[in-house]
Amino acid sequence: MPSQPVRSVRRTVRVAAPAHVVYGMLADAPRWPVLLPSYVHVERMDFDGARETLLAWEFQDGRVRSSRLRRTLRPQAHRVDFEQDDPAWPGDTVAGSWSVEPDGAERSLVTLWQQTPNAPANAPAGPDGLDADTAGRLARLREAAERWDRLDELLLAFEERMRVEGPAELVYDFLYRVEDWPELLPHVDGSSVREDRPGTQVVVLDTAAAGAGFAAGPDGGAAGFETVRLCFPHAGRIVFKETAPPAPLTAHSGEWSLVPDESGLTVVCAHRVLLGEEPLEAALGAGALPVDARRQVRERLGRESRQTLRLAKWHAESPVRRLRQGRGGSRR
Repeated sequence: MPSQPVRSVRRTVRVAAPAHVVYGMLADAPRWPVLLPSYVHVERMDFDGARETLLAWEFQDGRVRSSRLRRTLRPQAHRVDFEQDDPAWPGDTVAGSWSVEPDGAERSLVTLWQQTPNAPANAPAGPDGLDADTAGRLARLREAAERWDRLDELLLAFEERMRVEGPAELVYDFLYRVEDWPELLPHVDGSSVREDRPGTQVVVLDTAAAGAGFAAGPDGGAAGFETVRLCFPHAGRIVFKETAPPAPLTAHSGEWSLVPDESGLTVVCAHRVLLGEEPLEAALGAGALPVDARRQVRERLGRESRQTLRLAKWHAESPVRRLRQGRGGSRR
């Protein structure tokens, strides 16, 4: 049986960021969801300081795709070698490398090389998809890296926590059944859910404007925003990412997690946000600064998270209260 021909693509772009900054973004894969638009979630499965295995989920062409990456990090050379099992080409592996070379003190040349056996003509991506994929990944990395000197004020991470004295299963059930939220949560007017595979949800929430702010629609009313959610029931986790967040957000990802202990559990909602720059005044008013956006985003997302946590707490604790009351009545 003849061997398959090999498809190889190499592209280089100039990036207005120092080489060590660009390499740091490439090496820090768990941060990709808030820096690179296509990534929903990256899970590090193992890491020995140089070699690592990652599970990555990306949202492309309206679908969630997962892949496994085996990477070798070479910080001295500013290089990352990888092999990626790509579900678009079953049985094939995309191999390649990222390399970053200094181009002056605050500029870099970034090269992405990828290689794979040619896919069949009817494959979803097709052989030419590798060239488009390479160009797209370089463009998205350049856009993120060129914010390097402003990331401290544009990145925001925070969480809300709530103690629940009830079964973790009921809390998770409430968080999972997002289609019921319009009847329960004041900031959600409507929802639609598509679940192509169990535990992988594409959700559109119509979110009430609640007066003013970044979540308002163009008429000041509710606005529908698409969110991808990855549900891990056995781990008590739901990871989420908005696919096109409203200004002043450029990226918004996060996670619901259940942390059990002897007497109950703590439910945590974590948010990771990247603010935009140009849309600030349009979204928040003349003279708006990143500090104003940080405050409004923190207040708005925190308030909505607390509303959801309170309802999840009520949902989990009400059966426990009824059970205790019933037992008390039988003793009398």
